[in-house]
Amino acid sequence: MRLVPAAFLLLAATSPGLAANASSSMETPHIDNTMGLENMLPTPESTGPNDAAAISNDIFSKRDDAYGAFQRGYYLTALALALPRAEGADPAAQTLIAEIYAKGLGVAENVARASSWYALAAKNGDRMASFELGLLYLNGDGVPKNRQKAAELFKQSSDKGYAPAQYNLALLHVEGTDASPSLTEAAKLMKSAADAGLAEAQYDYGSMLLEGAGVAPDPAEGVKQIALAAQQGLIEAEVDYATMLYLGKGVDKNIHDAVGWYERAANAGNPVAQNRFAKLLAVGEGVDQDIKQAAMWRALARRQGLNDPQLDKLLSTISQTDLNSAEEMARFWPSKPPTAEDVAAEEAKMRETAKSVPSEKLAGSSG
Repeated sequence: MRLVPAAFLLLAATSPGLAANASSSMETPHIDNTMGLENMLPTPESTGPNDAAAISNDIFSKRDDAYGAFQRGYYLTALALALPRAEGADPAAQTLIAEIYAKGLGVAENVARASSWYALAAKNGDRMASFELGLLYLNGDGVPKNRQKAAELFKQSSDKGYAPAQYNLALLHVEGTDASPSLTEAAKLMKSAADAGLAEAQYDYGSMLLEGAGVAPDPAEGVKQIALAAQQGLIEAEVDYATMLYLGKGVDKNIHDAVGWYERAANAGNPVAQNRFAKLLAVGEGVDQDIKQAAMWRALARRQGLNDPQLDKLLSTISQTDLNSAEEMARFWPSKPPTAEDVAAEEAKMRETAKSVPSEKLAGSSG
């Protein structure tokens, strides 16, 4: 059982999964790199660009009216407000326009046009633009694929203290292909991103501290970093932190808390957590014994391809009735199976609906 994966993941603009493996084939944490402009509460665009300033002044009491409109989902208004500033070399406005075109927000998606605006903003010193342009070069979206160019842009953004760029650059140093191979430099960058609160960086920096990769081993701090990532909802960190608590590795043993973290990750759909939570339920360790619930979690883990002979043995005495019930619970999870009353109510509703249909509309009716 491996507690802390040493594999790392490069951030991806839309579909994370570009792995730069350091030494492990285990699944690596996935990150949604939407930081900055995309931390918004969008609503449908309901107004055009005409009289944009008046709309923004009336509704959004913000110094940055364009960004205020963007946050609220008034993308065409934001575009109209940002354009004059962007033409005047305002890097924040240029980045905002790039985001609108890159994501197709209120306009047709145009990644090539977005890359041009990102490039202007990056040239004018916007750290987020450098990062986003780096992602485009990394994936070859709207620009020719060029990982070395991506590394240069990540460094520009990283030097300005942008945590996602520091994280990506750290991973490139781990990979050692498009940036110099240096675990020491990777650890420094990973620490900076972790200190900024990036959950994925906390998780990977914790792994580096536990393994002494590029930094002096510090198990206590490593566990602390992984715990911080778990508290932010990073599922892989939740599973690892639960296992550390269960084993008492780098932290005081606490099976009750371990159960809680396994359950949290299990409810998020993680098959490893589902399997381990099932084992604890099957034997009643740190939680009240519940064979039926254990069988349900086993069924959910199996659906994702995780089979465990040891768990099968623990559940070998379950009755067929309880097993059937557990399988039914898994089929409807995360909802509950319908009760007999639910079925009866649905059938009554269908009968009432049938009665309300005019007879001439019924199949087989004459005329």
